[in-house]
Amino acid sequence: MTYSNLWLIILFFFCIGKTHAQQEKLYKIHTIAFYNLENLFDTINDPNKLDEFSPMMALKTNRSKAYKKKIQNMARVLADIGYDVTHNKPAIIGVSEIENRVVLEDLINDSLLNDKDYGIVHFDSPDARGIDVGLLYQKKLFAPIQTSKHELKIYDDSRKRVHTRDQLLVSGYLEEEMIHIIVNHWPSRRGGEARSRPKRIAAAKLNKYLIDSLQVINPYAKVFIMGDLNDDPTNTSIKNILKAEKDKKKVRLKGIYNPFENFYKNGLGTTAYRDAWSLFDQIMVTKPLLEKDFSSYRYYKAGIYNKNYLFHKDGRYKGYPFRSFSSGRFTNGFSDHLPVYMYVIKTIE
Repeated sequence: MTYSNLWLIILFFFCIGKTHAQQEKLYKIHTIAFYNLENLFDTINDPNKLDEFSPMMALKTNRSKAYKKKIQNMARVLADIGYDVTHNKPAIIGVSEIENRVVLEDLINDSLLNDKDYGIVHFDSPDARGIDVGLLYQKKLFAPIQTSKHELKIYDDSRKRVHTRDQLLVSGYLEEEMIHIIVNHWPSRRGGEARSRPKRIAAAKLNKYLIDSLQVINPYAKVFIMGDLNDDPTNTSIKNILKAEKDKKKVRLKGIYNPFENFYKNGLGTTAYRDAWSLFDQIMVTKPLLEKDFSSYRYYKAGIYNKNYLFHKDGRYKGYPFRSFSSGRFTNGFSDHLPVYMYVIKTIE
């Protein structure tokens, strides 16, 4: 079997009984990732959106050049995630802070990604600025069979409707196995964490409704919940509404496991502000992805993709994620968020 089969064969050796004989186990492994692409907007003004306030549209010169470089930089990161382990690019990628389908088409047609023939799932959302979420997938590995967007209805203090990102639900087959992916970009902390908290609680309740709906049909539904949640793993939205657990052993049937809570408690994060790290970007899974059914895909491990090139090397923001836009200019950086990822494996012997 070769890498052209789109999976990596991993050899695990272990001792059996007193003879200490070695036995070989073979696994397929895939990367599932999420990345906030930090204002991946095109250079064309859409009169139906407030995209003129986007950092890309705010550039006074070299807008087209900056856009091309932004696409290249995003493609570089996505192509790298998990490659050192799987020797393949991610099978499935959730993204946020994208303007439209066009920017995703430009992204997957970049020379670093186009060899994998990625497909796109995208819907326009009612967000005032036109910010959407989306899903990219290798067509040879994942086949969507049902896609839907779900509107989050929230209101400000004066009971005026706040138009925000929809939640994206994609169901399909990872090779021969049915899985479900929910891609999120929950409301921001604008106005303060406490004041904006009810909006993210509402987002979590919508997520819970979607998960419950899948589990009514099949209690053993394999669900991936991913996104920029604008909350840390210990906040109310995730701990009290989704009831996500940091300990796999405590996850009950229909429960949710969040491996990123332990990263957060160890001081790790995906975005930084005023010298403090937050872990807003997360991927969680339902209980069936933790089961020791070696013949089907299951959770293996998770991580924050934090390679050195994704950080500022010097200056005021040394050690912060190397963002694309700052002070009205294009920095040739990447994003103000770090990507997150998860490996799934199954035995093939």
